[in-house]
Amino acid sequence: MRLTDRTLNLLPESVASLLRKRRETVKFIIVGGLCYVVSLVLNYGLRLTVFEHKPVTALTIANIIATVVSYFLNREWSFRTRGGRRRHHEMLLYTVVNGIGVALNSAPLWVAQYMFGLHTPNVSVAVEEVSDFVFGMIIGVALAMVFRLWAYRVWVFPHDDVRPAPQNRYEVPAQAGAVPAPTDAP
Repeated sequence: MRLTDRTLNLLPESVASLLRKRRETVKFIIVGGLCYVVSLVLNYGLRLTVFEHKPVTALTIANIIATVVSYFLNREWSFRTRGGRRRHHEMLLYTVVNGIGVALNSAPLWVAQYMFGLHTPNVSVAVEEVSDFVFGMIIGVALAMVFRLWAYRVWVFPHDDVRPAPQNRYEVPAQAGAVPAPTDAP
């Protein structure tokens, strides 16, 4: 049984059933959550060191790195049966979509910093940090996430079931109590 199925089996059946129908979206959100952590750690790592006075630059660099991680995870897990394009074409589309996603993610922070003036000395350091987090790491991420999910399905990985799903390592036992036999012997 796959990890996703084992995890869904822990939930109430009504919730598990709904999530099974939206398996691709659930996997996309899990990958997004992991990449959110990557982005968050890198963003604050950069902001507290080399880009102390350049929050938009720090967020943009963090998002670019998280996007590279996201490509491999989404390609091989979330959308692994989707495709329909040559790999270089798919990667180009992914790069364009994520370029737009990075811009959408950074735009609310840019608006807060440079249009609303929510930065020191106009506001306190605490207000600036809360504003940066809300505009950059919540609003920006949500905006980019919705766009990316839609764009991946429409442009990057447009066709479903074009790549075979990986086979289970063990076949389902023929009778109760039987020991599963490996399907790929060394």
